[in-house]
Amino acid sequence: MSSPKLKSSATSSQPEKIIVRRKKKATVRSVYSEAEREEMFRRFSVQRPEPKGELEHSNPFTLVVAVALSAQATDAGVNKATRALFKVADTPQKMLDLGEEKVRDYIKTIGLYRNKAKNVIALSRMLVDVFGGVVPQTRDELVMLPGVGRKTANVVLSMAFGQATMAVDTHIFRIANRIKLAPGKTPDEVEERLMKVVPKHYLYHAHHWLILHGRYTCKARRAECEHCVIADLCRSPEKSCDIPAPLVELPPQVIGEAVE
Repeated sequence: MSSPKLKSSATSSQPEKIIVRRKKKATVRSVYSEAEREEMFRRFSVQRPEPKGELEHSNPFTLVVAVALSAQATDAGVNKATRALFKVADTPQKMLDLGEEKVRDYIKTIGLYRNKAKNVIALSRMLVDVFGGVVPQTRDELVMLPGVGRKTANVVLSMAFGQATMAVDTHIFRIANRIKLAPGKTPDEVEERLMKVVPKHYLYHAHHWLILHGRYTCKARRAECEHCVIADLCRSPEKSCDIPAPLVELPPQVIGEAVE
């Protein structure tokens, strides 16, 4: 009895298996381990349990205006100009009623005040005409407002609406690169990387911790490493001290009287 003939693979009726290889999601590498990043932000949380932005405001609208005015200006300088302005115009409609010329008079001590006054009136007009006088709560809508970029939108989303965002200003951009926490060539690149490397449970306050750390300790001209609570963890080639400063809670922030 002859043995049965084997079917060749060419004539087999079985469907050919197709192997699909899924691309792995790109991961952001950090020079700090997960444990080191956890410890870094734990210390910031002990030092400043409730960090706050230092721009004076009374509602989401005045916050939008204050942050927009703070471009290429100090928070202290903006606060000086807006105290009187916000007393007479703390809503989009009141700002429109005030008019561009008078807005200019209030903010003339701030750099680029002419263009900023135009933007304040234009964003107030859009808020009234498009958003019913209410500041929107999404980034896509906020960046539609004249003079409002991604950084300003992120600050507003965080401070006015309690969303975990990363507003990359000059301080954060400098620190992220200097200490190699989330190096990047652009603010958007740094923002994306910080959102991935900062421990999730510290993300809400993280941008304020980093801003304040950059403003008062890891300064642009010279990092004051002797006052730094993360000096032992820091990987900056510029650092001058390996001994961390005592980890104690700082006095409450006094908004409006900060020294830049």
